[in-house]
Amino acid sequence: MKKTPIALNGHQLKLIAMTAMLIDHLAWAFVKTDTGLGQAMHAIGRITAPTMCFFIAEGYRHTRSLPRYLRRIAVFALISQIPFSIFSLGEISIIPLNVLYTLGLGLVAIYCYDNIADFKKRKWALAAVLVLAIPADWTFIAPLLCLLFHVYRDDFPKQVQWLSILGGILFFAGFVMMRFNFLAALQNHAFHLGVVLSLPLLRLYNGKRGGGRYSGWIFYIFYPLHLLIIGRYMWFY
Repeated sequence: MKKTPIALNGHQLKLIAMTAMLIDHLAWAFVKTDTGLGQAMHAIGRITAPTMCFFIAEGYRHTRSLPRYLRRIAVFALISQIPFSIFSLGEISIIPLNVLYTLGLGLVAIYCYDNIADFKKRKWALAAVLVLAIPADWTFIAPLLCLLFHVYRDDFPKQVQWLSILGGILFFAGFVMMRFNFLAALQNHAFHLGVVLSLPLLRLYNGKRGGGRYSGWIFYIFYPLHLLIIGRYMWFY
């Protein structure tokens, strides 16, 4: 990444992403979506997905053991499913699956892209990954973002272009859901445009991991824990 006078390491960016996720989930739990505060909180929350997908791509490049990296994600995806389902539905459920599952598929998508030489086989493998991501949080968008940050790692204009397109598509989907009522779409779905808020932060990434020896575990612990706490107060109080 290009060096700038202000720089953020990976640990700092992940802390920002976790804070954004917390703000977003508090909004889903306690703030009406069609209010200015709700839209602002959810817009901040859109920082999280691109940032975590970016670090899946970074992790793929730097991990010493891809199977161990994927196994860690899978274990915590399993641990996180009950807290996620309680937060999302107020009950224990298998579907929808949580975001660690989706990020794990993003890692698989990058591996398929890099290691399946035959174009047709690679295309079908990636299509299968995207289909597997549909019944999960962030759906097929997360594997696509992981691929985007892998393929265009050193091409910031392309990252801006594709994230802007993504934000526009998500807002347009909301526009359709609101039966082409533009004002209603703004009140309920303008927050999707917040995906571009991640770009200035990622631009400041200095390529360093940062944090201590166990800092890489913070997100895996934070994710199920904060969902369990918020979900408990959201549904049972």
